[in-house]
Amino acid sequence: MPIDSDFKTNRQVATKHEYKGPAHDVWGPVEAPAKLGIHGTAVAVDWDLCTADGSCISVCPVNLYEWFDTPGHPASAKKSDPAREPDCIFCMACVNVCPVQAIKVTAP
Repeated sequence: MPIDSDFKTNRQVATKHEYKGPAHDVWGPVEAPAKLGIHGTAVAVDWDLCTADGSCISVCPVNLYEWFDTPGHPASAKKSDPAREPDCIFCMACVNVCPVQAIKVTAP
């Protein structure tokens, strides 16, 4: 099941996350370690779907993503974090390569 395309309507911002870049919203629910929510808004990664394939990190031409350790999460022990979300050029490369469709990019 892919990321909820209406997450901004169906969820609420639970917290902010800052890691190697400006803080981004985390859309809940968040109940670590099993539920980690959707990280980012313009570049949103559903950490509950992310399996740490790494293809989004490899294809991003602006190096937007960083690995973030998430020990204990059932899908994977690390996640792709949209750490530099404002740098996105909306090329959609990450969306096109994500094998579990965990990423939604929305141009402003």
